[in-house]
Amino acid sequence: MKAVITVVGSDRVGILAMIANACATHNVNVLDVSQTIIDGIFTMTMITDCSQVSDFEKFAANMEVLGTENSLIVRVMNQDIFHAMHTI
Repeated sequence: MKAVITVVGSDRVGILAMIANACATHNVNVLDVSQTIIDGIFTMTMITDCSQVSDFEKFAANMEVLGTENSLIVRVMNQDIFHAMHTI
């Protein structure tokens, strides 16, 4: 299963590394990354392969907690649900 991970927060050094490291810890492979910084606000979207994750809901919850602990908004969503939400 693929998942979309979004991250938003004030820019600082190491955000991408922190999120990528957390993905690796949960056996999640990062397939693609897009990031930008606009007026000091960091935004990133990752497409990931979560097929090796044993408990997707726990992974998503852990990523949200990581975000909260680091003053970031981190959301993890099944890519199929993401596409369904954005299809008219």
